[in-house]
Amino acid sequence: MRQDIYRQLKTCLDDDRLAAVASVVSGAGAGRQLLIAPARGDQEALQVGSLGDPHLERQVMAQATEQLASFQSQRHRFTVEDGGDAHPQPVDVFIEIHPPRPKLVIVGAVHVAAVLVTFANVLGFKTFVVDPRTAFATPERFAHADELITDWPDEALRAIDINENTYVVLLSHDQKLDIPALQVALPSPARYIGALGSKKTHRKRIEALQEAGSNRSSIKTVAIERIHNPIGLDLGGRRAEEIAISIIAEMIAVNHGKA
Repeated sequence: MRQDIYRQLKTCLDDDRLAAVASVVSGAGAGRQLLIAPARGDQEALQVGSLGDPHLERQVMAQATEQLASFQSQRHRFTVEDGGDAHPQPVDVFIEIHPPRPKLVIVGAVHVAAVLVTFANVLGFKTFVVDPRTAFATPERFAHADELITDWPDEALRAIDINENTYVVLLSHDQKLDIPALQVALPSPARYIGALGSKKTHRKRIEALQEAGSNRSSIKTVAIERIHNPIGLDLGGRRAEEIAISIIAEMIAVNHGKA
């Protein structure tokens, strides 16, 4: 059974699929394990293994759902009925979260994007730069990015497969690129969506998005409040390098559950 769990976990990791492994570390059923992976696209939710007690598994599943959302691995104490004993028995379970490798998708091959890719590479992100304007999106400027994509943003983002550990950053300052990107990113499970621009620019962006959504059912229920704007933590800097640092800092904060 344990081999089945590890085999399935490897498949999840290879497929960039979020998963959790719950292991009983003390109490009844010590050593038992359960792999949990939420539904993803057309893939059904996975549950491989057993903790030996249906009541315990329900408790663990509920707790794992919370931790999958926060990416936080934690140990918890639960209780189970032990045969005819009238007193519930404590069971300690460690729920370890295995997130997919983080992705950074940048729309807009501007100077800030080049610096941001450098920082993201250091942090282990797989980096994508998307811009149909080939005068900006050149291999010479973005040789350090994992992928440079010159397709239209909505096509590119669909092909990238945005998951729960994907960060989408809009730097183009151009609604022709921003709106198609947001139409794909906002309904997705992306962990972070940020857009460069002043509050006035962002208001116009939202108006354009809502106008486009009036004719597209996929946009009607989008939570526009997900967009971080002004993008980045307010560090006071205005240089491209400083803006990139503020963006990466906000991404780190979001990753660790900080407001």
